[in-house]
Amino acid sequence: MRIAVTGTHGSGKTTLIDDFVSARPDYESVPEPYWLLAQEGVPFADGPNSADLEEQLRQSCNLILDHAGEGNLIFDRCPLDFLAYLDVVSHGEGFEWVPDGKLLTRIGRALATLDWLVFVPLLPVDEIEAPIEYPQLRARVDRRLKAMLRQDEMGLLATGPRLLEVSGSREARVAQIAAALR
Repeated sequence: MRIAVTGTHGSGKTTLIDDFVSARPDYESVPEPYWLLAQEGVPFADGPNSADLEEQLRQSCNLILDHAGEGNLIFDRCPLDFLAYLDVVSHGEGFEWVPDGKLLTRIGRALATLDWLVFVPLLPVDEIEAPIEYPQLRARVDRRLKAMLRQDEMGLLATGPRLLEVSGSREARVAQIAAALR
């Protein structure tokens, strides 16, 4: 199975992936594009911006497509994360970011290689005790992702992965994924 975990920053995606891989060592995690690009020496601005998010979107598509023939992978983020961030951040930068047809086709191809898309929405009561960077951006991206995923506004999920929205404790979230995979 090929799984991607999606959600805004500070929602518990990476923790969920770590917990899942601990419970299922037959799965390998693929880090989020930001960290892989940073390891390659790609410079990022101080704070989110459209140019950096576009680079991460391209990297996300590449990661998923480059590993298309491999099974038992769980990706930290997917192209939909970056579409949501780009929508929110570009409005803050004073323009509307719209993907071209070629990019949408590539995103659709990447998503079609996934079996499951696990969405980690923000909870009404935040479980994260540490201060979160960009709290307003976090909330806006969460709302945007909810709309994109629940309504499939771009039609990218119709032939793509099944959607699983997880909630509850760390253990409950892992159990929800395990149940869906059965």
